[in-house]
Amino acid sequence: MKKMTRRKLCCLIITLCLITLSGCGSHRMMMGTGGTSGTYYAFGGVLAQYMKKYTDYGVTAVSTAASKANIQSIGDGDYQIGFTQSDVMNYAWEGSRAFEKDGPCRDFRVMGALYAETVQLITMRDDIRSVSDLKGKSVSIGAPGSGVYFNAVDVLNGAGLTVDDINPQYQSFDDSKEALKDGQIDAAFIVAGAPTSAITELATTNGVFLIPVDGKLRDNIMRECPFYAPMEIPANTYPGQNDKIDTITIKATLVVDADIPEEVVYGLTAAVFDHTEEIRAENAKGAELSLENATTGITVPFHPGAARYYKEHGITVETGD
Repeated sequence: MKKMTRRKLCCLIITLCLITLSGCGSHRMMMGTGGTSGTYYAFGGVLAQYMKKYTDYGVTAVSTAASKANIQSIGDGDYQIGFTQSDVMNYAWEGSRAFEKDGPCRDFRVMGALYAETVQLITMRDDIRSVSDLKGKSVSIGAPGSGVYFNAVDVLNGAGLTVDDINPQYQSFDDSKEALKDGQIDAAFIVAGAPTSAITELATTNGVFLIPVDGKLRDNIMRECPFYAPMEIPANTYPGQNDKIDTITIKATLVVDADIPEEVVYGLTAAVFDHTEEIRAENAKGAELSLENATTGITVPFHPGAARYYKEHGITVETGD
């Protein structure tokens, strides 16, 4: 009951702001992003600026533990907007994997997909050149139950390995970067838009090797987990990376509290997708913003406000209503 009361209260405040629009330009909305070294945090800051500029809401992007934490915080009424991996979003809706213990979480709706989140497996060791080489090694696989954790599990399983076959370390992107530099771990999974600042810094100062997820391995993963798509990291994405790297990807997606009024989410959606050119100039991930990318490959219902925006641009999406 407490959880629902907080969410309903937030919804009521936003609705009152709409009614008395002239006096609520400073109303605060919280956007959950990710760690400070990841793409969510940097890109979330840019999107929050545009939402503040083109709506009557003071949107603040904050650093969080990312996908699962953002969905749960929306459910708790702490955040109104959040970044999440598209696979984690499906786990929440279905009550599977990361949400198996707590059950389904359906307090959110989709605003739109933003860009490809690339599964990047990195190492500084010369003797690790494939996923199979991770056996017996110390590997960072993200926080327990996080999106990165399950991506790592899927990649390991595709190579015939499990978490028991490695020495797992449950670290953030930034901690993984430092641990690699200090020789405390042998490899790390980082799932974020490429280029990712943590990897760029490591490649610049110490050199890093990206391990491909391709061929039969990739086929195995995509057969078992159809929410992945093939992805290529172009050559020279990172310093010293002379060749392209094949891997897999899911989508970075922006979700909102299901109880936020339609008019509010319509305005937030327009603030982003009406200004893709300007956003592109401020962050490389803006180049992937498009109405097609925002609305394809999504199985969780959209918020009616976002659906209204897309319908005005000739695209029909499911709201579950």
